[in-house]
Amino acid sequence: MGGGETKLSGPDLTKSVALESIPEGGTLLGHAEGEAVLLARRGREVFAVAASCTHYGGPLAEGLVVGDEVRCPWHHACFSLRTGEAVRGPALNPIACFEVSIRGNDVSLLGKKNAAPARHRSGPSSVVILGAGAAGNACAEALRREGYQGPITMIGAEPTLPIDRPNLSKDYLAGNAPEEWMSLRAADFYAEAKIDTVIGGRVTGIDVAKKSVRLAGTQSGDLPYGALVIATGAAPVRLPIEGADAPHVFTLRTLADSRAIIARTSTAKKAVIVGAGFIGLEVAASLRTRGLDVHVVAPEAVPFARVMGEELGRFIQKIHEEHGAVFHLGATPKSIAPGTLALASGERLEADLVVLGAGVRPEVSLAEGAGLALDRGIVVDAELRTSAPDVWAAGDVARWPDPRSGDEIRVEHWVVAERMGQLVAKNVLGAAEPCRIVPFFWSAHHDVTLNYVGHAERWDRIDSAGSLDARDAVFAFRRGGKITAIVTIGRDHAGLEAEAAMERGDDAALERLLEK
Repeated sequence: MGGGETKLSGPDLTKSVALESIPEGGTLLGHAEGEAVLLARRGREVFAVAASCTHYGGPLAEGLVVGDEVRCPWHHACFSLRTGEAVRGPALNPIACFEVSIRGNDVSLLGKKNAAPARHRSGPSSVVILGAGAAGNACAEALRREGYQGPITMIGAEPTLPIDRPNLSKDYLAGNAPEEWMSLRAADFYAEAKIDTVIGGRVTGIDVAKKSVRLAGTQSGDLPYGALVIATGAAPVRLPIEGADAPHVFTLRTLADSRAIIARTSTAKKAVIVGAGFIGLEVAASLRTRGLDVHVVAPEAVPFARVMGEELGRFIQKIHEEHGAVFHLGATPKSIAPGTLALASGERLEADLVVLGAGVRPEVSLAEGAGLALDRGIVVDAELRTSAPDVWAAGDVARWPDPRSGDEIRVEHWVVAERMGQLVAKNVLGAAEPCRIVPFFWSAHHDVTLNYVGHAERWDRIDSAGSLDARDAVFAFRRGGKITAIVTIGRDHAGLEAEAAMERGDDAALERLLEK
């Protein structure tokens, strides 16, 4: 979905190319029978895969080869060069994989490989997944991909099948992405995979002693589980101010929320966004794209200063101001009335559309009721197990031990949630694999996209290289002299290099990113 097609270029790979034309450890872009194909080489071993990422169509030729994987430069999807499998989110679908012939110094393609034979893995008597967001959906799909044959039930509180949630505040809200892009999968996918989906389901309790969950509504009753995965995500914060529940006031978390905001834009002319975080400013950009007057209200002096420092924060603010947004910083809303939003200072802003982007809170009430250990989220161990037997947690609700920082962290990012869901699937089936996920997210602001790798809740110093004016820069966040996070603008490949360096603990490679 989204993105563009990789244009055909380079050699015709149905004809032979020289082995030396493929860089060692690198790639060569060519084509075969009308399709862009990427060759990757390790010694005399050559792999061939389709050249477009199945997430948003990113150009894999501009990505990074790590071991026997190729990684997309746009959103860091990872594919196996041996099988084409999408081994880590955000991509869910594989890329085509080709048979390669090497004769002496000549390399050519023989055609597409057949799909790998289905795996068969034993596991628990059943798996119940609470949540049908990024983590829940990725977990269900990964269980089947790993070969689990037992019953899987995925219960989602929202009235839709899993959706592409990042797009709710980006292209879909801006009017640049059609609704058919929004579903991650069609209903028949789950039927064919034998994944039972309970959409709009309401779970009222978890009994860890009896290993069951209690469903309310039309499917009320106790549902037993062999393994339980809690991936209930987070809910938007509703500000406790007068008028916050008015019909022209919205939060943004679900497809229904985004649809409702879009519907309101047909008549609204002036919007106020409360909150200058990632969601708030992405919404601001989308509503400006639709032609609305946009004002942004936030208590901080500089947007993102707490998350990315003042220099980057001012840069993002400037981008939005250049596109017509007006900021009211150091300000808090007092009340909302039809047509106006009043600030605590007494100033009144015209507003026939208000979006509250004041953050989210993890949905932990079911975990709390079940007696699970909590600490600003559900506490999990290195393998994402909770304090109860046969219960795991993934995504926005999970607080896990981050090996790089040494901290217990909880991260509200789409890619992280998907990768956690995939890891839980493996561990439910006995892999005992620790969570070494390097957090990554992207945020779009008009024509500028930030890529953030790592995790820095606090830092001692921020170093940078390149030029923000040229929109070609890298920022490194340090704590105790060690780089804990990297932000790139216009340097997608550097973001991939940072992720790979953090995975292997290569601090020297991170330092070199500041020399380019």
